[in-house]
Amino acid sequence: QVQLVESGGGLVQAGGSLRLSCAASGSIFSINAMHWYRQAPGKQREWVAIMDSSGNTIYADSVKGRFTFSRDNAKNTAYLQMTSLKPEDTAVYLCFGRIKVAAGMGWSTYWGQGTQVTVSS
Repeated sequence: QVQLVESGGGLVQAGGSLRLSCAASGSIFSINAMHWYRQAPGKQREWVAIMDSSGNTIYADSVKGRFTFSRDNAKNTAYLQMTSLKPEDTAVYLCFGRIKVAAGMGWSTYWGQGTQVTVSS
């Protein structure tokens, strides 16, 4: 069974930084694209960023230039470095991944449970 576990959230003042981690564990053969999403109270889940298996990244306009997505493939871990944080960045941040558990099998998708980020003004 594959699990994605986020960590690194917390309370930070506006202008501060946080680094989120998303660790994938379990029976993992290969990881394709990884995504970060966020969901603020009373709002729809919002896509934040993607990194494909080649390391190419795309960011939502709302975070472009402030957030940086990276991956450590040896550790099956994705990171989201967040800088110049704003109160509107307050949300639960979740990672999402397309993972293959064995050669010859198809890709399955997995969500983490999320980590809370709160930015005070």
